[in-house]
Amino acid sequence: MQFYNLEFTDSEVREAVQSDRLLSMEIEFSRVCNFRCSYCYVEGQPAPHSELSRAEIKETILQAKQLGARKIIILGGEPSIYPHLPEMLEFLSREGLTVEMFTNGSGIDQQLAFLLASKNVRVALKLNSRNSEIQDHLAGKKGAYQLILQALSHLQAAGYPAKERFLAISTIICRQNIDELPAMWQWLREMQIEPYFEVLTPQANGMKNTWLHVKSSELQKLFLQLATIDTNMFGRNWDPQPPLVGNKCMRHQVSCVVTSTGDVMPCVGVTIPVGNIRTRTLADILKNSEIIQNLKNYRELIKGPCRNCEKAAECYGCRGAAYQLTGDYLASDPTCWRNSG
Repeated sequence: MQFYNLEFTDSEVREAVQSDRLLSMEIEFSRVCNFRCSYCYVEGQPAPHSELSRAEIKETILQAKQLGARKIIILGGEPSIYPHLPEMLEFLSREGLTVEMFTNGSGIDQQLAFLLASKNVRVALKLNSRNSEIQDHLAGKKGAYQLILQALSHLQAAGYPAKERFLAISTIICRQNIDELPAMWQWLREMQIEPYFEVLTPQANGMKNTWLHVKSSELQKLFLQLATIDTNMFGRNWDPQPPLVGNKCMRHQVSCVVTSTGDVMPCVGVTIPVGNIRTRTLADILKNSEIIQNLKNYRELIKGPCRNCEKAAECYGCRGAAYQLTGDYLASDPTCWRNSG
């Protein structure tokens, strides 16, 4: 069994929890972005002078590695326009770390695509619709669809997807795209591209823009459709459960987020800073955070229907959705169809 596309087994996850270690870390190099996505979890961009320096980013990564992290997930902002991305990729490669980068693709030209391929960077390209008008609207940028297609073309020319060159399409499920997602899922499978489809976390832009929202019953129907496609056409079997289609999110057991200003948070949805790497070590922050420890001990502390759910041993819903909608990161996930009735 694997969790959250982290390529780690359940036994590795248990061992990491017991020893207060990491298996991965998500980090923002910068929150500067050239898109204005209607669902984005980022509210505003910090002043550039307040963001982590390259030296601070590298030191944080080294601390994560010392805690056992084998994988670094680069978030944003938009990483592909971060001016020091090549330097950071070289550093991560020298340290022997697996790298995954979530990107809107706008900065992926031929040169960057081949650099990513040479470092075997796992790329998750954000594409929410194959309709150009819908995609541009969701991205808040005219021409976004063409930029994403160009990035995909450059990545394919560089050798993606392949065994050592993992390529995914990251898609937020929303009102505007839900009807096209079954066909999009099949299209991606046929191209050997991994679909990263996930339920929208209702926070920041995603909370304000209620026109994006989809009912729990509609999510359940979609998840069942996609599971049927995978079973009948691709020989892949999985149980439908939110928030990730065909996967499980147990990130709080093995990971954390470091923002571009150094705040450490459980994940991008549980937006509670538990410390800052400029004043404390990552090990100290994680070991002594009551919130982090509570999330690791979720089986004893989670509340409501999630506590007694038949899937509780391997799922705790979306902690981000629970926190954003109820103010309690240990509450049951209000967006899960198992809790909606």
